[in-house]
Amino acid sequence: MKKMTMKKLLALGCAFVLACSMLGCSGKAEEPAAPEEATDTPADTDAPEGEAPTEAKDSYQIAIVKQMDHASLDEIANAVAAELDAIAADKGITISYEIYSGQGDQSTLKQIGDQVVGDKVDAIIPIATLAAQVMATCAEDSKTPVIFAAISDPAEAGLVDIDYVTGTSDALNTSFIMDMMFAQNPDIQKVGLFYSLSEANSTTPIAEAKAYLDAKGVAYTEQTAATNDEVIAGASSLIAEGVDAIFTPTDNVIMAAELAIYEDLAEAGIPHYTGADSFVRNGAFTTCGVNYTDLGTQTADLAFDAITEGMDGMEDFYLTEGGIITVNTETAEVLNIDYSVFSDMGEIVEVITTED
Repeated sequence: MKKMTMKKLLALGCAFVLACSMLGCSGKAEEPAAPEEATDTPADTDAPEGEAPTEAKDSYQIAIVKQMDHASLDEIANAVAAELDAIAADKGITISYEIYSGQGDQSTLKQIGDQVVGDKVDAIIPIATLAAQVMATCAEDSKTPVIFAAISDPAEAGLVDIDYVTGTSDALNTSFIMDMMFAQNPDIQKVGLFYSLSEANSTTPIAEAKAYLDAKGVAYTEQTAATNDEVIAGASSLIAEGVDAIFTPTDNVIMAAELAIYEDLAEAGIPHYTGADSFVRNGAFTTCGVNYTDLGTQTADLAFDAITEGMDGMEDFYLTEGGIITVNTETAEVLNIDYSVFSDMGEIVEVITTED
């Protein structure tokens, strides 16, 4: 049964504004980049667009659309693809898929959405909020099933109460991450809040972080960024302001530039607490959240259910279980932090910095 929250009016308003803006983009832009990878067998696309199959097929075609390229979204896309391969092998069927990247650009995402809807794919799996919003708009007429991945706040993004849309949410437990921050350093005087204004994923957790810090009487300062260069400049500003720690939610803009800022933050003695383990694998200090491979697997399973059993009875979204504390041991060493303080708070996974 589709569920609704107190945010219904806001969600519907956001969806209407987005749809209007998308429909207004009628100028022809350049062709979207070629898909990154594809299976070799073409799918049977004879079924009417947007309708759940009435009988089993032996071939399906799915579009996987990343908002941009970075570690989190790449991990999810790869997990989705691997699970689709596993399902196909288990069921003795063919599942063809292509992975696209919108390069963080709304017009490019719309081109991709229009293309895959025109190709009559059986389902679209958008990864991250902007990609999901654009794909939902592009599929409005065809009712092509849209099964999104990694949307922290689907209601805030206007992705609830749409009968052809469902997906997985990596909703962040902001208070828990802030608890980790103060467990590690009870004497924090000022926290930096570092995020992008364009990311719907960041709206709620940043508000929650402010409320948490206000309740503790701890000062905070904000830096926002929209490009890699602005992320680097914002990190430098927070270092200059002398913050004791930095919090970033599951923000794709900051994540895309983590490799460019983590060394400066660590050398300045500032631990970066983040919303996803991919930040930590790219040099941030720690997080507590979902495993994105698990989330991608769950999303692929949900997509297969949607195209074989139909969308009736599906929820607006499904929360992915989190609770995994990920620590970058190399960054912890530079910061001279003993992260054993987190041992009583949950399972700790140790990683080192990688550039993927």
